[in-house]
Amino acid sequence: MKVFKAEHIRNVGIAGHSGSGKTSLAEALLFGMGAINRMGKIEQGSTVSDYNEDEIERQISINTSLLHGEWKQTKINLLDTPGFSDFFGDVVSAMRAADVMMIVVSAASGVEVGTERVRELADKYGLPRFYVINKLDRENLDFDAVYGELKDRFGKKITLMQFPVETGPNFYKIVDVLQNKLLTYEHDGSGKVSESDVPAELAGRVEELHNQLVEAVAESDDELLEKYFDEGDLGLDDLVAGFKKAIMSRQVVPVLCTSATHNVGIRGLLDFIVTYLPAPNELPPIESVDGKSRQRSDSEPLTALVFKTVSEPHVGELSYIRVFSGVLESGEEVLNATQDHVERIGQIFILNGKQKEGVDRLMAGDIGALVKLKSTHTGDTLCDRKEPFKLPEIEFPEPLISIAVVPKSKGDEDKIGTGLQTLHEEDPTFIVRYDPELKQTIVSGQGEMHLDIIIKRLKQKFGVDVDITDPRIPYRETIKGKAEAQGKYKKQTGGRGQYGDAHLRLEPLPRGQGFEFVDAIVGGVIPGKFIPAVEKGVVETMKEGVLAGYPVVDVRVTCYDGSHHPVDSSEVAFKIAASMAFKKAFMEAKPILLEPIYEIEVKVPEEYMGDVMGDISSRRGKIMGMESDGRFQIIKAKVPLAELQKYSTALRSMTQDRGIFRQKFSHYEEVPPDIAEKIIEQAKKEKEES
Repeated sequence: MKVFKAEHIRNVGIAGHSGSGKTSLAEALLFGMGAINRMGKIEQGSTVSDYNEDEIERQISINTSLLHGEWKQTKINLLDTPGFSDFFGDVVSAMRAADVMMIVVSAASGVEVGTERVRELADKYGLPRFYVINKLDRENLDFDAVYGELKDRFGKKITLMQFPVETGPNFYKIVDVLQNKLLTYEHDGSGKVSESDVPAELAGRVEELHNQLVEAVAESDDELLEKYFDEGDLGLDDLVAGFKKAIMSRQVVPVLCTSATHNVGIRGLLDFIVTYLPAPNELPPIESVDGKSRQRSDSEPLTALVFKTVSEPHVGELSYIRVFSGVLESGEEVLNATQDHVERIGQIFILNGKQKEGVDRLMAGDIGALVKLKSTHTGDTLCDRKEPFKLPEIEFPEPLISIAVVPKSKGDEDKIGTGLQTLHEEDPTFIVRYDPELKQTIVSGQGEMHLDIIIKRLKQKFGVDVDITDPRIPYRETIKGKAEAQGKYKKQTGGRGQYGDAHLRLEPLPRGQGFEFVDAIVGGVIPGKFIPAVEKGVVETMKEGVLAGYPVVDVRVTCYDGSHHPVDSSEVAFKIAASMAFKKAFMEAKPILLEPIYEIEVKVPEEYMGDVMGDISSRRGKIMGMESDGRFQIIKAKVPLAELQKYSTALRSMTQDRGIFRQKFSHYEEVPPDIAEKIIEQAKKEKEES
């Protein structure tokens, strides 16, 4: 494989809503570049991108695939990302490696939640982007309506660069507005294209759109604007140079059109990528976490980011890497600036899906994969040992669903812990933790399918079977009233006895205040040395709970009276006495259960709003407000955690996978009495069984 310098590389992330045709488009681009000699099909499991067993079975992309080919002496790296919301973390990590984002929109569906989400991500990372309206071979389409929707949603920077002469089965002619040409594609799927003049009947529309494009480009640059005012137009050279600059500065966002499965529009798209998209060395310098900057050049010290880790049979861990500056060479020692240790670089590969080709080096701007790095994980920076430079780590989305895992075989706990930790290092969007309060191993991720795949990989790679159960809810116990009680512990055995006597007063504290202990003993009825034992007895009982075994919160406990025995009193006796007094007083002080309440924000197309709001109400949720966002509605609500189990799956089903949500902890609130009764009964039953 020949070595490409940064000026002859383009790095394009392909993203969009699930089902918009990203993988088919990537396949067509590979075919157009001659990287493959026939186009695979998703239904047949034969695409280069979706080679994983789970992807073939489910017919969706689960992992980002690295792809590349050559077009007009330029290497094009493609990052084909998943559209399914469970795997959005892969979109986030891929966009840290891409220089430009290609956002694919289905002509049949228009702008969807996933379109919005990837556009927001492009904004966050300051990435230039362009839109490809795909699937224009489908019947009953309205191209202008989809373009209008893009413009309405994302602003006047959206600029039509191409439009179809016809959509549906006759989609094979595309007008290039910039070049003022008609592109006619062969019907045989070969992708061959011929150029001709625009037909007379379309000349008026093309002229109008061309003028709009020229104006948009001129407005993006003061010098061009002056020239445009002076001359009334821009020459082709100025227009091409200005168009490229305007895309890079995000002042112009072009729209192109394709049918990936019929191989129409693909060569025009490849020409566009090579001619108008920025090369890595044309982008601003990279910034380190401590404010240093470095040019994106071979002559600078090495800086590279591991943006994804995958585990492959017979190969081991593959670390996908983007080189931002310097040259990464096989055999050299580099510094992992994130973990502060040295790594030796072994084999370097460039990938087309699962196909690997060994190379000696990766130049600045290129993307590849490394094998068998000792302890380097996703998000780590590799750099020159003498000149450390740490890039910001990748910010993955917060988990949306949790399950508890229980080993099927005793003694598998360690293997499960090791396996899940390794899988987390490969995929940081799922998190594993042991919760000592709930006494469960909790695995959290982006959705039910995401966690299904994690559990499947745990069995395949580490040979351990687990049962899945719902995580216990971290309820809390507290009181609404005041009460006093005495706890007297008296035990006489053969020798020295045990004696402790404590009177406690319990009263509620405002929510979130925790616990307060007041020593109100006067006259030494309980000697000062035993007061800490009284407090300890209270604290230990609060941890264990009284009503249903959940921790007690928001209580002030005052020790106001008691008695002692000069010989038999001890710390243990006062600890037990305090525990007895606390339990008695607690049960007389109107005890209640509290449950965690979460804030959720749900974004759905308008037509699903009623169903979603009804569902939230059925989950004991309170609607806090709504905002309109184009043809989407954002619903804000507060819902008990107990009612949010598998909500991501329910939302997907309700909205045909067109709704997304996020959640965060808000506060604790009283559990309704009828539900509290059931929780207490269940806790008693579990206690008896254990």
